[in-house]
Amino acid sequence: MIHEALSQYNYIVSSTLFLIGLYTMITRRNLLKKIIGLNIMDTSVFLFFISMGSVEGGRAPIVIPGAEDVVYVNPLPQALILTAIVVAVSVTAFALALTIRLYEDYGTLDADRIRELRERGT
Repeated sequence: MIHEALSQYNYIVSSTLFLIGLYTMITRRNLLKKIIGLNIMDTSVFLFFISMGSVEGGRAPIVIPGAEDVVYVNPLPQALILTAIVVAVSVTAFALALTIRLYEDYGTLDADRIRELRERGT
């Protein structure tokens, strides 16, 4: 049983990273820490999808004569993850820009404090 779990370590690490990122986003009030938690979650999803690209017993669509026994890795998850990384970087840049703007307006990065200041109308 332990051997089976160790053979799936990439899925275990991916799930653990996702939970760490989710925990960070839920429990932290600092907006920068929330953005870091979001990036940890993004990374865990990238790892999960790349891990799913390995096809056991699969056959490559283009086979070079004499190389029939090569391991096939599906290129589709890799292509999707490249696009996802670009989107994640864009979302991070936008979130950081909003965070800078919030800090300029309210002088804090504490989400609860910003909420209090907005309710008071400051």
